[in-house]
Amino acid sequence: MVLAAAAGLVALTAAVTGLDPAEASVLASDPAATRLQRDTDAIRALGVTGVQARVTSSDGRHAVATSGVADRVTRRPVPSDGRFRIASTRKAFEAAVVLQLVGEHRLSLDDTVERWLPGVVRGNGYDGRWITVRQLLQNTSGLHDDLPGYTSPEEYVQQRDDVHTREQLLARALEHPLDFRPGRGWAYSNTGFLVAAMIVERVTGRSLQQEITERIVRPLGLHHTTWPGTSSTLPRPHARGYELFAPGDLVDVTEQVSWDPDSLVSSTRDLDRFFRALLGGGLLRPAQLAEMTRTVPVSADVAQVWPGGRYGLGLVHRRLPCGGGYWSHDGGDGGYVTVTGVTPDGRRSAVVSMSAALGDSVEHHLQQQRAADRLVQNALCRA
Repeated sequence: MVLAAAAGLVALTAAVTGLDPAEASVLASDPAATRLQRDTDAIRALGVTGVQARVTSSDGRHAVATSGVADRVTRRPVPSDGRFRIASTRKAFEAAVVLQLVGEHRLSLDDTVERWLPGVVRGNGYDGRWITVRQLLQNTSGLHDDLPGYTSPEEYVQQRDDVHTREQLLARALEHPLDFRPGRGWAYSNTGFLVAAMIVERVTGRSLQQEITERIVRPLGLHHTTWPGTSSTLPRPHARGYELFAPGDLVDVTEQVSWDPDSLVSSTRDLDRFFRALLGGGLLRPAQLAEMTRTVPVSADVAQVWPGGRYGLGLVHRRLPCGGGYWSHDGGDGGYVTVTGVTPDGRRSAVVSMSAALGDSVEHHLQQQRAADRLVQNALCRA
């Protein structure tokens, strides 16, 4: 009778969460996994259409939870291995490649932009002779952001198929004054990472996509991590992505071309494996990992999103409520929001993918971020 009841609980869990039976059995018997499900449901309760979360404990066990639906029309369940656009979480991949090149003595963090891209960052107060590779990856370059983006359903329809090159995006940014003198401030700069990608390609003679694939994706067996290029669709399985533009105005924005020419699609499983390998020393030599984790304070506006946050090279350091800290890099673009966390030894990790962005107000955006942060921090404190 007890065994029958346990089997029924596993079957019910699998039906509700969309997990396979093996993963569902872990969820049914593990208190940490039960807490994970509650935290996942709490995100969905805010109005997020679908949530999938994956946690790896220090003993290597995995717990997976999903909540909500993958499609508001069909009401199909959220896939536990669904693909999604990871947006700025990709910056950790790019920074890791740059630091591998540093470890190979092919470039230096103190090299200037001008050395590798002569004349590319010039004019309107910009001078590549005074901007270093370190500053690009640390968001201390002063390079301004002027990115494409939509703020209404109408703009989404108008812009969803637009294709942008790095050169076009850099030209847009250089039309604005420097945010500050290089090294004299901190401001989140997608433009800085676009320039860093151009440097990687100049140093190696190969595309950033090739370098990330050969150095990270293939060695780690990240089979769900792909480059969408100019495709507006996602590989299956995936939840559909939604954007809340205004109260009651939740719009399906799944089909679109990312503004970022280096955008990546991945899964919680692959991101979990990547971050654990990165912090666990599987991708970088100790000297380069030490450089990656040397941090500076973030700006006051970004500190609202990452309280107490400090930025390294493509990584963010956050405090844990149970003591100590963790490393992460979140991302959000086009209806998909990713929040991550990994302990400094790389043994414990948590990844959350949300297939709706509550962008109708700063308050709702922060509520979504806080709920995802709680899931990550609870998991890391207990895993």
